[in-house]
Amino acid sequence: MRAAKSQKKAEGNFVSEWFGHRLHPTIVTTPTSISDQQTERCPFLSAAVGEAKSCIKPAKARGVCTISSTSNGLRQDWLVCPYRALNDDLVSHSVRQLFALPKSSNPFITAAVALKKAEVRDDIQARLSAGQQVFIYFDKKTSGELSIPGTDRSPEFSFDVTVVELRSQNGGTHIGRFGILEIQTMDFHGSYGAAVRNLKDALRMHTSDFADSVQENQWWLSDSVEGPNIANVFKRTFYQMMFKFQLGQHETCAGCVLAIPQAVWDSWQRHLGAPEMSKEADGTYRLRAPGRDLPPICPAWIYVFDLDATANITPSPVVLRRVIGTDAPAVSYWALDVAPKAALSNISAEFGFLAALSRRLKRFWPELAKTVKVDISDEARGTENRRKQRKKKVSI
Repeated sequence: MRAAKSQKKAEGNFVSEWFGHRLHPTIVTTPTSISDQQTERCPFLSAAVGEAKSCIKPAKARGVCTISSTSNGLRQDWLVCPYRALNDDLVSHSVRQLFALPKSSNPFITAAVALKKAEVRDDIQARLSAGQQVFIYFDKKTSGELSIPGTDRSPEFSFDVTVVELRSQNGGTHIGRFGILEIQTMDFHGSYGAAVRNLKDALRMHTSDFADSVQENQWWLSDSVEGPNIANVFKRTFYQMMFKFQLGQHETCAGCVLAIPQAVWDSWQRHLGAPEMSKEADGTYRLRAPGRDLPPICPAWIYVFDLDATANITPSPVVLRRVIGTDAPAVSYWALDVAPKAALSNISAEFGFLAALSRRLKRFWPELAKTVKVDISDEARGTENRRKQRKKKVSI
């Protein structure tokens, strides 16, 4: 394995992982990574099903797992493919949390597509007979996506990953409860097409010194790569997230885990009203609405994870940063009560909506602009000062 010498930091948005292997800020390369990139093999899908699987993304985004961007004020990896997070550790941690298994437990977890093999079915039955917990999971590209059908009063909802518990009962194997794992990605403006073309050309022309060539020409990774579409993703995701957080109320549903990259979680803080959380004795956190307790068994969990870009191995390890127990009413309070209240206070503030309206009107009707009332109270000044401080920190 070889990590190319890092060059000085560059500006912009970069393809940070290609076919699962790190390119930015420092490329980490091995014979396996070169082989994956040449054959367009996805190491994550391949590991899930136990056989080689190609990347499922279209040509202009083929192989792109993450984008490195400073949209939150610091450089972070932004996940653009959910299969990048389909990690054994993340899945097993989610299963233990949803099904209330002890940390010392060793459940057997496999993609449902593996059940086609008779030896896998026999192995599962043997494990169940021996008392081991067994779970299978379904997802769109390996075993087929599952969904709750729509009704006259509700839409159809599909799940990224559906985990199903298997049980041994009356001498046979039966279905137990199910749980949901949603993996949040981020959309980016524009296309990665130019950067992908650069990488394919570099791999073709510089196979023997691919790592050094990419490290010395990091602009290849940022060619025409635009920033994340944060507001659009939140608006598109929020209703589905709230809906799925409610499913834990059903007796056969163990709950829902939303796995969200650190970068996306940070970018959502304003949309979620910058929620306050409490730390529990077991190291997890709780997100509550004031004056309201969560159910004894949390129906919803938010897993904030990151990729360890400093690790000198490839693919970069997935690291859990925070595990948060919550429910839909708590998230609703922060996103639909606290955030709008903060926005309302900024309508008549000194540098708020009405002030912008007045400035705009001056271009068309100066006398009318003077009639706009702007609040310059101490509270409004305090809000603006806090805004300036946040902006100053980001610029630093």
